Amino acid sequence: MPKKEGETMPLVHIDLLAGRSEDQLHQLVKDVTAAIVKNTGAPAEHVHIVLNEMANNRYSVGGVMKDEDQ
Repeated sequence: MPKKEGETMPLVHIDLLAGRSEDQLHQLVKDVTAAIVKNTGAPAEHVHIVLNEMANNRYSVGGVMKDEDQ
């Protein structure tokens, strides 16, 4: 049975390097929630966001760990 607009549960995963303040993370989820609501019609209370903060020594770009890239 097809779902009606607003019946979905958007689930957003955001991977980012650790180091942002609590205020920055709170604003990020508010902004992402607003964008999801605007573009999908889902109610804000149905939007789920998972933040995955990674340590610099657990992420690499081009074979160089981010903790070596500073």
